[in-house]
Amino acid sequence: MAGVLDSVNQRTQLVGQNRLELLLFNLGGRQLYGINVFKVKEVLQCPSLSEIPRRNPVIRGVAHIRGGTIPIMDLRQATGSAPLEDIANCFVIITEYNRSTQGFLVKGVERIVNMNWGDIHPPPKGAGRENYLTAVTEVDDKLVEIIDVEKILAEVSPLPSDVSASVIESAQRDTVVCKHVLIVDDSTIARKQIQKVVESLGCKTTLRKDGREALDYLNHLVEEGKDPYHEILLIISDIEMPEMDGYTFTAEVRGNENLKKMHIILHTSLSGVFNEAMVKKVGANDFLAKFHPDELATRVNARIEQLTNEGEHVG
Repeated sequence: MAGVLDSVNQRTQLVGQNRLELLLFNLGGRQLYGINVFKVKEVLQCPSLSEIPRRNPVIRGVAHIRGGTIPIMDLRQATGSAPLEDIANCFVIITEYNRSTQGFLVKGVERIVNMNWGDIHPPPKGAGRENYLTAVTEVDDKLVEIIDVEKILAEVSPLPSDVSASVIESAQRDTVVCKHVLIVDDSTIARKQIQKVVESLGCKTTLRKDGREALDYLNHLVEEGKDPYHEILLIISDIEMPEMDGYTFTAEVRGNENLKKMHIILHTSLSGVFNEAMVKKVGANDFLAKFHPDELATRVNARIEQLTNEGEHVG
């Protein structure tokens, strides 16, 4: 266990190689779960928790850690099962998502494994619309499920999803934008959030679940004799995705003569540990930490204005 805890903050060198490291854990049963180490700030034995009034039942309390107060969410209860018992003997995985810090209560922490994003796959069809999985993989012939944390956070502590009226008013809504915004994200919740923002500005959207699907879509446009640059206003892509991550996707686009001019915004919950040098290395145009509707809408508006100023026909 000490080896796992000591190594959590030392695993950032795999970024950009279509690789990741998963911290494996369990929720009291035989099923293994995984979380990207890049999201993990610390793992510790569950500290003493303080009750908070009118709390969501999933939040078991708050912990006072290193001068801060952090909500602790029962990950087993959040995914629809019975709450964890004997929490004093459980562990807390402290994470940073969407510009906030929170802890996830789990029964046990196993180890860290090095993986290729190509070995991380979308959940099998038929798992149900209300499932809490964003991906699955295998480790030592055992199924590992990767939980859609953004879905849990949206249910337990929803973020504002509406664009401010002033930002919408600044959009060029007198122009019907014929180009689509390509949204690439493995989280159903994240795709819906981004889609709502983009469509509130009068733009149309095309959705894909991972970098591989998005790249195939762009190449298909080329095969049809279309120029993706003239079909798509911009691409908003997550970084963490099964099959192909956002860094690799961006690098593939930039290395393709037919696609290299595409405007790409990397939009990710990897706040706090983001490596700006990597964005420049793979050639993304911009980076935005999830999730702030006004900031995202402002970037889309700026792209429309940029094309208009360049004389590009957008509608």
